[in-house]
Amino acid sequence: MRSRTQAAAQVPGGIGRGAGRKRIKWKKVWAAVKLSAATAVAAFFAVLFLTPIVLTITNSFMSASEISANYGSVFATTETGGKVYISEKVNLKFIPDMVSFSQYVTVLFKSPDYLLKFWNSVILVVPIVFFQLLVASLAAYGFARYDGKIRQIIFFVYIILMLMPYQVTLVPNYLVSEWLGILDSYWAIWLPGVFSPFAVFLLTKFMRRIPVSVIEAAQIDGAGEWQIFRRICMPLCKGAICSAAILVFIDYWNMVEQPLILLSDAETHPLSVFLSKINSGEVGLAFAVATIYMVPSLLIFLYGEEYLVDGITYQGGIKG
Repeated sequence: MRSRTQAAAQVPGGIGRGAGRKRIKWKKVWAAVKLSAATAVAAFFAVLFLTPIVLTITNSFMSASEISANYGSVFATTETGGKVYISEKVNLKFIPDMVSFSQYVTVLFKSPDYLLKFWNSVILVVPIVFFQLLVASLAAYGFARYDGKIRQIIFFVYIILMLMPYQVTLVPNYLVSEWLGILDSYWAIWLPGVFSPFAVFLLTKFMRRIPVSVIEAAQIDGAGEWQIFRRICMPLCKGAICSAAILVFIDYWNMVEQPLILLSDAETHPLSVFLSKINSGEVGLAFAVATIYMVPSLLIFLYGEEYLVDGITYQGGIKG
């Protein structure tokens, strides 16, 4: 009997088919290699980014003496208040020798100042998120629905303000707050936050992608501007609104410069300011406070992750 190789050699196109199969096989192998390499790189960066979070959570269950023994040299200071040169290696420990809840007991029960600062953060951030989205929705609808040179100029100004870091506009905000008489009050934080241009820019770009035919069909059915805004634009922009809410919350939840400059009373400062003023005697408390402070951001992100991705990737069409 003839071998299969000899039979294939006598069949027209047999060799070509064999070479084609080899190319397809190598393409599949190369695709698997690329997928494996991409997965390995993504896993590496995921572990790299999650390490500080895991380290903070696990170290919050250490006793003060253990934390001082592991990280005391990092936060040590000289008699004049300067930093000490670290001559020895810092011991990064992920698992405490003995689990201790003393830091949480101090934060939650023995020192109400930390909880007060936590609620200061809530009082400062929640109104900003709610009213910024309200103002941004109305402004974005106006930018998306109407065209003209004045609108283009105003929207261009919004983009320029959005590109500026907050440190650039901090001095003007201070002067305006002082002129309005709202310095050293929550209004000095609320007003600049409510009228921040970021959410306006995000929602405007999203609303512009809504098909014009949908709005025209609503107008033919007799819908007014308010009905179009409330029943068409807002439901279609649900993902973008949730995305903006998450990003705005995280941005203002971690603010430090604004309270330090605009609020002179330390009793009104949010918890983020305390975390920026860690001294050598409060390192253990800082781990516990940071863990508590991360909980709202993590819960909001985990709950709104689907909306966040949808708001960034969705192109404003009508989903089937």
